[in-house]
Amino acid sequence: MFTAETAADVPTRVASFSKEDFLRDYRLGWESRQASLAGRKEVFMGKAKFGIFGDGKEVPQLAMARAFRAGDWRAGYYRDQTFMLAIGELTLQQYFAQLYAHPDVEAEPATAGRAMNGHFGTRHLDEDGQFTNLATSKNSSADISPTGGQMPRLVGLAYASKLYRQNPELHELTQFSTNGNEVAFGTIGNASTSEGMFFEAINAAGVLQIPMLVSVWDDHYGISVPAEYQTTKQNISEILKGFQREGEGQDGFEIYRVKGWDYATLVDTYQQAAEICRTQHVPVLIHVQEVTQPQGHSTSGSHERYKSKDRLSWEEEHDCLRKMREWLLQEGHASEDELTAVENEAKETVKAARTAAWAAFFTPIKQERDEVVHLLNQLVAETGTENKLHELVEPLEHNPTPIRADLVRTVRRALRQVRGTRNHTRRELQNWLEQALADNADRYNSYLFSQSEEAVLNIEEVGVQFASDAAQVDGREVLQACFTANFERDPRIFAIGEDVGRIGDVNQAFAGLQDKFGELRVTDTGIRECTIIGQGIGAAMRGLRPITEIQYLDYLLYAIQILSDDVACLQYRTKGGQKAPLIVRTRGHRLEGIWHSGSPIQMILGAIRGMHLCVPRDMTQAAGFYNTLLRSDEPAIVIECLNGYRLKEKMPQNVGEFTLPLGQPETLKKGTDLTIVTYGSMCRIVLEGARQLAEVGIEVEVIDVQTLLPFDVDHVIVDSLRRTNRVLFADEDVPGGGTAYMMQQVLDEQQAYRFLDSQPRCLAAQAHRPPYGSDGDYFSKPNVEDVFDAVYEIMQEADPKRFPAIY
Repeated sequence: MFTAETAADVPTRVASFSKEDFLRDYRLGWESRQASLAGRKEVFMGKAKFGIFGDGKEVPQLAMARAFRAGDWRAGYYRDQTFMLAIGELTLQQYFAQLYAHPDVEAEPATAGRAMNGHFGTRHLDEDGQFTNLATSKNSSADISPTGGQMPRLVGLAYASKLYRQNPELHELTQFSTNGNEVAFGTIGNASTSEGMFFEAINAAGVLQIPMLVSVWDDHYGISVPAEYQTTKQNISEILKGFQREGEGQDGFEIYRVKGWDYATLVDTYQQAAEICRTQHVPVLIHVQEVTQPQGHSTSGSHERYKSKDRLSWEEEHDCLRKMREWLLQEGHASEDELTAVENEAKETVKAARTAAWAAFFTPIKQERDEVVHLLNQLVAETGTENKLHELVEPLEHNPTPIRADLVRTVRRALRQVRGTRNHTRRELQNWLEQALADNADRYNSYLFSQSEEAVLNIEEVGVQFASDAAQVDGREVLQACFTANFERDPRIFAIGEDVGRIGDVNQAFAGLQDKFGELRVTDTGIRECTIIGQGIGAAMRGLRPITEIQYLDYLLYAIQILSDDVACLQYRTKGGQKAPLIVRTRGHRLEGIWHSGSPIQMILGAIRGMHLCVPRDMTQAAGFYNTLLRSDEPAIVIECLNGYRLKEKMPQNVGEFTLPLGQPETLKKGTDLTIVTYGSMCRIVLEGARQLAEVGIEVEVIDVQTLLPFDVDHVIVDSLRRTNRVLFADEDVPGGGTAYMMQQVLDEQQAYRFLDSQPRCLAAQAHRPPYGSDGDYFSKPNVEDVFDAVYEIMQEADPKRFPAIY
């Protein structure tokens, strides 16, 4: 382990700096500090809703920025403003624009006002949604708030460098990498190292031996909770000493420990650490100790409530900018007057940026407000509803800082007052409202999914073809052939997961592919679902096409947070600035037992909006989805039927080329009496139930929705209900889960309630998880007899003479 003392034994980099270098860093540090101070004031003045700032972290971030090169990547957290300023990927005006939530990509390119302040990112896509040249830009993946949540993605960003270096097939992709020379820099607060994701990511990086450089900003606290409650021995680098490699060429980490106020040693440490990381692909952890937080955690409270006077005094004395000032004077790099001038100039620079950012944000809103007030006053004159409308107009007219919600709210309420009247101004107000709602939909609701030519719904459909003598094979062999064809077609595709490599996954769909394509493309991982997904997210952000396997659907719970908070909302939270076309392959529904029979569709649907969810009933359908998704630029989960791998299917002639469109249900059986809407393994059960119902004169129509996200984009199901006038929704999720979702989509979204002659019904599993054994499955999940009885009861109610009671 390297410490401040041992760092003195290595050649110093800071000695080569000029006076201009020192003053530049000092100026940037003070500009960042003044931005933090001003930002807190803006929140308390009501011009911003919340503030969280990077004060106290300026000097170590300046040192880190010195080691950051074009092509490198950052996965950080919400205190990295100094670093972003120092690498030239954030301006002070953009900093304040984010604080004000300016919903304009030009003003606030990181999130277009969608994330709270301190959430940074660079734009990686052009106007057409295509990747720019990421090998020549300084790249920051888009931040998320959940503490430690940046770590899984960081693993993937660094893993991509390993693949770009070691896989010759990728060497031509110079838009994304220069021979894998890129370092993935991660930052995290000391308290967040208590999260399991941190330890999982550290272990994964040590196993993979990837160029991942993690900085821990240690200010001793996690909000109000001190280190004695956070970390064993109150020292993260101490307890990670076992990861330290024993020597060059050995696996493991390099671990450094340095003071957060020691500018010279910080610069030397980061230069040395980044060089080892970059050239040798050795992961590095830099524990930056004795960091301070002058304004406390955020604008939500004051750290004076939980820090002692001695601690506050110590923090003031060890403020990194104060210490840097002392060092510059002591070493003769600058005079007192020069440093004072820099500090004063920084304050004025920040003030100008803040003023410009507020004007850019507020002026358009004020102009819109003035337009609305003018129209409302005209409406008063034309309708004679002066008293009622004045109660709406006056507060808006005299509001010093209105927001757009105030404008729209007032117009909507005003139009209520004059409903039923006809005049020119009322039509103008209606037109204004329609345009405002459209503009704000773009500002706040757009880019949940890709809007590029490679979006899922733009992928050309290619029909599946079968030879007249097509072989009947196990379903797993269809997938195996599909994956083989796609791996041959696109060298960017790789697959990782538990047991994926040597044995070809537990159900053999990757059997033989590691031998054919090598360990870099079909790779075993440890049992670490969260960072398997993170490994895929980061690699996908860097232009690769990962298939990340979660062995069983039940285990998706280990990764659902990172899927939800990171990849699912990536396009949205960057307003189309970043993308990660990750495919998550898993299997579920029926098997045996509480932890291997999962169908938590309700949980998944609620958590992953922004991803697609494919629920194929067999492996040919699954192959069609993979072919589509691997040509698209959007993330998705594919849930294969766990009991379908050994069932026989015909082998398609074009197994790697046919594509299955998402959001297109398939009618598996025509019928006139009732429609059953289902998916996945339930399709076979429902079809058998339909066969038995036909024996008693009930003809049901069976529809496989095929994908739940998107869901029936052409409203095929409502067309069925126009004919049958009755519906049953069936799946294996808990009551009120996937069935309730499908019912809402069909009855509410498609307005199919208009065609119903009977109460719509749902058939789901029991509320508990299914116990072990075939009897446990039968009495816990819908079976053929349940399907029969549910449909029969609906028909009996409609025609009791024709369908007398069974029981």
